[in-house]
Amino acid sequence: MVFPIKKIYIVLLTTAVAFALLGYAYFIEPRRLVVNSSEVVVTGLEPAFDGLKIVAVSDIHGGSNGIDHEKLREIVRQINRQQPDVVVMLGDYVANTSDRKSILMPVSEIADGLAGIDSKFGVFVVLGNHDGWHSDQTIASSLSNIGYTVLQNEIAVIERGGRKLNIVGLKDHLRLDSWYTFDAMVRGVSQPYANGDFIVLEHSPDVFHVLNYHKSLGDRFRFMIAGHSHGGQVWLPIVGSPLVPSSFGQKYVSGHIKEDGRHLFVTTGIGTSIMPFRFLVPPEIAVLTLRAPRKP
Repeated sequence: MVFPIKKIYIVLLTTAVAFALLGYAYFIEPRRLVVNSSEVVVTGLEPAFDGLKIVAVSDIHGGSNGIDHEKLREIVRQINRQQPDVVVMLGDYVANTSDRKSILMPVSEIADGLAGIDSKFGVFVVLGNHDGWHSDQTIASSLSNIGYTVLQNEIAVIERGGRKLNIVGLKDHLRLDSWYTFDAMVRGVSQPYANGDFIVLEHSPDVFHVLNYHKSLGDRFRFMIAGHSHGGQVWLPIVGSPLVPSSFGQKYVSGHIKEDGRHLFVTTGIGTSIMPFRFLVPPEIAVLTLRAPRKP
């Protein structure tokens, strides 16, 4: 049976478009770097921290598609151009091979590429699941050596206008024995800090649900910043992001989410994992300006 000429043209055109989109998703979008800025009105935030500028980066995955040493230096340059008050780095600095026996870029090279971030109150770091599969200790040590504050179930305190803000850095969600252990741990970490609001840094956004459910940080928990989702890495019209590494599907896939009066921001990250593609979810540096609610 001979195909009509029009059908052959349609097949050829469809094939060409598919290859073009695949080429874009592999060769172009993973090599982009966008700066997305947004204001987040945080319920109950101390007025002293109104206007606090936080730059968030996550899921760098050094050595993954598009992430070489020059890309790391470009990340640093772009962060510094934002003149941030606080920089938060949310885990997964390494990219593991499929068998998790090695990584695609040495930790020392990743740390060297990320050195030199300039932030008024400092650079605060938590670790992710890929970091744990390699070596939390090695990565924490390397990032500490370039002057960044690594928080593993610890709190750093910053002060502005005579008021305190507690930055809680939690271990990765896969490092927890159970949610009940997690709840007790959070209470233990936060208990000595009697003053100030809490901002939580965690690799996975799924922890936001647990913090809200168990009320571990009490009424002073205002805001959480996370990564891990990669924004699904691929976004399709109508469908959305087919694959999201979250127990909550697309609920916490990206952006600003408000739940029970508390706030979560999920950055789409920079590198790639599992699939070396990004489509309509470009590598992101998120610039968040916190705003206290305006009085009526």
